[in-house]
Amino acid sequence: MTRIGVVALARPTFDVEYAEEVAAAAFEALSDVDPDWMGERALLFDADSTREAIATISDSSIDAVVVLQVTFTDASMTQALANEIAAPVVFWAFPEDRTGGRLRLNSLCGINLAAYTLRRDGHTARYMYRRSDDPGAADGLRSLVAAAEFSGAPLVAAPPDTGSVAAADAAAAVSAALAGLKTGVIGDHPDGFDPCAYDAAEVRALTGVAVQRLELADLFAAADAAPESDVAALRRRAAGALGPLDDLDQESLDKSLRLYEGMRRLATDNGWAAFATRCWPECLTDYGGAACAPQAMLTDDGIPGGCEADVYGNLTSLILRQLSGAPPFVADLVDIDFTDDTAVFWHCGVAPLHMADPTVSAGATVHSNRRKPLLHEFPLKPG
Repeated sequence: MTRIGVVALARPTFDVEYAEEVAAAAFEALSDVDPDWMGERALLFDADSTREAIATISDSSIDAVVVLQVTFTDASMTQALANEIAAPVVFWAFPEDRTGGRLRLNSLCGINLAAYTLRRDGHTARYMYRRSDDPGAADGLRSLVAAAEFSGAPLVAAPPDTGSVAAADAAAAVSAALAGLKTGVIGDHPDGFDPCAYDAAEVRALTGVAVQRLELADLFAAADAAPESDVAALRRRAAGALGPLDDLDQESLDKSLRLYEGMRRLATDNGWAAFATRCWPECLTDYGGAACAPQAMLTDDGIPGGCEADVYGNLTSLILRQLSGAPPFVADLVDIDFTDDTAVFWHCGVAPLHMADPTVSAGATVHSNRRKPLLHEFPLKPG
């Protein structure tokens, strides 16, 4: 009989009550596959409880580890699990209703991040993306864990060689435009966000773009030094685009506007064509305001800003800006519907106003987890 080890990962900043309902149904499906599966019948919210669960499973002889990615988490605990246990990994992520509001789970984004880290480290993994109460979930799991080993073949096919002269010319123009530019990075990427890691020498060799790193303290100091008149002018600009801002927490709003001024000053003084900031969580928890709308506003100003100190994402923004001649936007893939071949992209409100649907009024909102301003809220325009 197939023996399964199970860990159920979640973060308390998402909808915990709903996550527990999803997990309970998933545990029932797991019991149909292996009535004696090893692991905790509970959500694991922190590193200590996850390490204890990993230790319990590692002492057992199992054929596969099923990671219930109930909500988004970073990849650090999944990486620790894969390094500790030789059995192959099966991810189970859970679709959620497309409400247009905040994500209750953001589960798919969690396995996408974790799968990158595992593949980079040489581990194999498969995944299932089904609702936990899906009648076919047990059979889907059974087929994934039936083999003792999974294929390590690459999951991404090589792009076709179209031989397009126009494409080659566009690529050459982008390469020439990037050569000699400088991008900034403020702080370090969050733990477990491994796709954001970079090597400055490799970036320079690959793209011709130099990377300059500063500390978050440099940003906060520049933000504090912003003249009151500049902050007031920025508030008028934001209110003109987003509507009245009086219902927001005014102290946090001031902090958020100051982050824009700090970023703008650092970019101007250092000659940055773009920049990426470790925005989460310190901009919210230590400084007191969201970096989302400030980065979007700077993107509209022609200096693409990115989250999570993601240098490669920021380089992608520079490439997209060069190709399109318009402000870019980097977002997370959060849902796929295989039945109608559609997908959903989402991010906290860091999209530039250039991309707003002109038929809908853009508004101001707060960060979905930390409840602090300032973020943009609007649907994207067609195309």
